[in-house]
Amino acid sequence: MRRGGGGRGRRLALGAAGTLLLALALAQVLLPRIAAGTISSRVSRYGKVQSVSVSAWPAIELLWGSADSVRVRARRLALAPAAAAKLLWESHGVARMEVSAERVKLGPLALTGATLAKHGTRLSAAATASEAAVDGALPEGFAVRLLRSERGQVEVQAAGGLFGVGAAVDAVALARGGRLVAHPVGFLLEALQLTLFSDRHVYVEGVGAAQVRVRPASYRLTMSATLR
Repeated sequence: MRRGGGGRGRRLALGAAGTLLLALALAQVLLPRIAAGTISSRVSRYGKVQSVSVSAWPAIELLWGSADSVRVRARRLALAPAAAAKLLWESHGVARMEVSAERVKLGPLALTGATLAKHGTRLSAAATASEAAVDGALPEGFAVRLLRSERGQVEVQAAGGLFGVGAAVDAVALARGGRLVAHPVGFLLEALQLTLFSDRHVYVEGVGAAQVRVRPASYRLTMSATLR
């Protein structure tokens, strides 16, 4: 009797282990697909998503909002900076993330060839903007011209009273206290500061700009930040 009971116990244990292994195998296959569908649904609110892939080992960690890597490819997106920051924060449990979009409208600014990379909490983004797109994002009568970009700052010449100054002035866009701000160059004018972007979860560390085409003019814009 004891031998028979022991054999039955072993069979039950083996059966339970087999069931657990099968459940884990199914989870490894299905959970990344479910997560990819969820991400695609969220991002699709803002445009046309081409593909989403998710990798996680073990896949069960997806139930707690963690993943090894996520890759998103989109054709076009249109969202406000606040919505973009919210999506970034939702990805805080992802170790590595790559996002690319052929066209993005971020607030009033139209961009092409946009990319975003996340490694841990580090963020880096880049996109191309035409001179016409930059002008279209500014209030009517205002204009900026790129002068130089170095050490995480972008210096431009701003015209049209952008800072309440009637004459054209040189201005710089830079990270300050985690915010992206702009102010005129000059001791007496630097107090005239504009906040271009601010979010409690995205700590901006630097920005850059480089002209990549002369006629028609276009610029490659970059930003580095930390997710908090």
